[in-house]
Amino acid sequence: CLPEAYGTFSNFKGREVIHSDLKREASRKALEYVNPGDIVALNSGTTNTILAQEMALHCKDITVVSNNLAAVNILMQASGIRVIAIGGDVDPTERSTFGITCEQEFGRFYPDVTFLSINAVNYKDGFTDFRLSEVGIIRFLAEHSRKVIAVMDSSKLGKRSKCKVLDVGAVERLIMDDQITERTREKYREKGILIE
Repeated sequence: CLPEAYGTFSNFKGREVIHSDLKREASRKALEYVNPGDIVALNSGTTNTILAQEMALHCKDITVVSNNLAAVNILMQASGIRVIAIGGDVDPTERSTFGITCEQEFGRFYPDVTFLSINAVNYKDGFTDFRLSEVGIIRFLAEHSRKVIAVMDSSKLGKRSKCKVLDVGAVERLIMDDQITERTREKYREKGILIE
């Protein structure tokens, strides 16, 4: 479980298909934390795009605020979900918005739950990511949400990316697919990361 650095970073389109089955499994688990009437925040990332697909199929009577333009595109076609697209500078590669305007717009909301799509996690370095323009947004959402949940596929566990985003204590729980042994879960639990 020592951190292993990621060597290469694909763009959104490339990451969209990598481990999509594992991302979908984790996303379905995340739906347990969405309740009618909730304001749900989603940051950018391919896992949250898959989560948006699952929300469109299974959630009603919620409001989603997001800078993830791919997720917004999916959710605006769903009935029973109010979608608020967060503006800012547009990153066409990541299909998202970012920057000070983006953070200010997110600041209008206090989400009931935020689902964070993050690039890597290990119990030594915490949560790390290579998308430098997303770091401020992730931190902002973690500070302003009632519940903060990271949703990641198991290939990201024990890895380290380019930039530290959050300490382990900033995230209430980490939702992943079931490819993780109970021994690994216990190791992370001892270090303060609850993996579901």
